[in-house]
Amino acid sequence: MGSDNGGSRRRRFGRALAAVAGAAALTLVMASCSAADPGAEGTQTVRGTSGGTAPAETGTPEPGKSGTGKSETGEPPKVADGWPRFGLTHTGVSANNVTQQFEQVVAGNLAKTPMLQNQHIMGFGALNPQPRKQEFYWEDLDSRMNLMKLSGGTPIITLCCAPDWMKGGPEGPTTETGWRDHLEDAPYPKHFDDFAKLSATVAQRYKNVKYFMVWNEFKGFWKNHNEPADFKGYTEMYNKVYDAVKAVRPDALIGGPYLGFDSHETGESELRGDWGVVSQHAIDAFQYWNKNKKGADFIVVDGASVTDSHKLIPDEFGALSKFSDVTAWLRKESGDLPVWWSEWYFVPEDGTTWPEPKRLAVQAASMIEFARSGAATALYWNPQAKEGACNGCMWHPTNGSQLPTGKLVADFATWFPADAKLEKVETSDSKIRVLAQAERMVMVNTSNASVSATVDGKDVTLKAYEIKWSDR
Repeated sequence: MGSDNGGSRRRRFGRALAAVAGAAALTLVMASCSAADPGAEGTQTVRGTSGGTAPAETGTPEPGKSGTGKSETGEPPKVADGWPRFGLTHTGVSANNVTQQFEQVVAGNLAKTPMLQNQHIMGFGALNPQPRKQEFYWEDLDSRMNLMKLSGGTPIITLCCAPDWMKGGPEGPTTETGWRDHLEDAPYPKHFDDFAKLSATVAQRYKNVKYFMVWNEFKGFWKNHNEPADFKGYTEMYNKVYDAVKAVRPDALIGGPYLGFDSHETGESELRGDWGVVSQHAIDAFQYWNKNKKGADFIVVDGASVTDSHKLIPDEFGALSKFSDVTAWLRKESGDLPVWWSEWYFVPEDGTTWPEPKRLAVQAASMIEFARSGAATALYWNPQAKEGACNGCMWHPTNGSQLPTGKLVADFATWFPADAKLEKVETSDSKIRVLAQAERMVMVNTSNASVSATVDGKDVTLKAYEIKWSDR
């Protein structure tokens, strides 16, 4: 991964190294803290594809001027009844990698607010699931799926990454070098069928899982983000996976292309706003996949409000309108399929650090954008650790207690699921952003100073970057 790949690639490389560390640690302890019953029915039954209601106007000022991607999104596409909208992705270390008691504490806290939970089949906390053509290793995936079951989560599986022998490496357990240098390699075209068969085997094993995302950020299909992606190669693999999984699990719901929507400060593309310009390479890749896919039950993308040059335009809060603009554009392009944000980011990865109140305020404001734009899903990439400082983690690394980020995600999952009916709320000061439904609202002070205002007819005062929840 070099600097020519842009900010998104550098961001993913850092997370890949964390995944390698987690996987290497797991090789020393092959017995996980828990083992799942892979044939057991799911943790939360999701019914069909009904539900969904129209988000009303909130009265909150727009983060920036309308770009060409901005549009009235109207009623969002229908999703499963009670779909939480918000959730997390388990990464290199999660609650099942510590102790059984720790896992029970975290699972108990998560179970208080059931939400979406996602796990990759290889990397990011899971060892190679098929080290040899005729040999499978399921212990890590079983353990993660059991954690989801214990915590009442709606399980999601990301069909990534690929065993070494599918991408030019040897058969056998992945080596340290393999994790470090080749985790993000794509399968060779001659092995697309093999990866599709592995995906179908995963879907058959975990029958309680209904939702599958295909691959992750075009890994191996977009090595240099200054050049076009291999969208034809990805689409060929996607279609094979789609057919294979649907053949054994007609009830499975499958989404792609899990494409990073990089943005630049300037440039030429149809998707732009005050926050910048989405890379034309990303648009070309999406449009090719969208036109040539065998089918899709939902759209998967990710991205950052930050440009590839680590800029937040016009500022950290104004840049968040990118999420709404991209969501609106995707809904229009796809014929209004549900839009999933598999990951999203809002802090520049150039050494920038923010005080925790500010980081949480920007995160809350970004989640408001997802709800207002009718995004069906937003999964938080949970940067968990076993010890030490854990900025942005959802639970404490040593005792498992809920941290402020975990509470924020849980509160949004509770009060603003995908079928929440949003209501208009007036605020006398635009520095306070508001999202409201009939019973509850959240207010976010986007200023680094205390602000007093009238919100929803009541006088309120919010400290610098304060997030305040209120009954209505």
